[in-house]
Amino acid sequence: MRAVIYCRVSTDKAEQETSLARQRDELEQLAAECGFEVVKVIAEQASGYEADRDGVLELLSLCEEGEVDVLLIQDETRLGRGHARMAVLHCLKKQGVKIYSASHRGEMPLSEADEMVLSIIAIVEEYQRKIHNAKIKRGMQRAIASGYRPERNLRRRGENAGRDRIDLPVEEIVRLRERGLTFADIAATMRSFGYEVSKATVHRRYQEYMDEQQRRR
Repeated sequence: MRAVIYCRVSTDKAEQETSLARQRDELEQLAAECGFEVVKVIAEQASGYEADRDGVLELLSLCEEGEVDVLLIQDETRLGRGHARMAVLHCLKKQGVKIYSASHRGEMPLSEADEMVLSIIAIVEEYQRKIHNAKIKRGMQRAIASGYRPERNLRRRGENAGRDRIDLPVEEIVRLRERGLTFADIAATMRSFGYEVSKATVHRRYQEYMDEQQRRR
């Protein structure tokens, strides 16, 4: 299996550099014992209470891209402290990445409390997805009830997909706004037709359009 090694110390003092080196040596030995292929070694000096650490973000990117199967750490505190640790654990569990620690000389077990919290988070996320889908449906229903006919008005411009600036039917955004839809509803309507767009982007394009119309007057 492919593994990523993550080492962390909490301060930037010079003597901590030896701790990072020791962590790396121990984890490389553990990887060899388990027959893992180490594809990346990440080491950083940062507080465990911060979730947006550069090393953690790089680690999670590798996991999301399917580049690794196993994470190797010295012990669970290297992942972080408090809420930051739970956030990282949750992301790793979602990606199906196993955690091995040097302190356990193998796969790291989660406590009952951690398992319970992660289960609660998973349930909440499931309901968030249901609410999100309901919002999209509601946005479409409101648009159609207001006279919106997507089969006539919306056409996905496939040749423009992938550009930095999303190609959107701005006139339709304006029309939906004039019919009383919120920017969130409009964004949900756009997404249901394949336009990966946020509420903020819809609002920005609407404002750009209105500003341009004002300049022309």
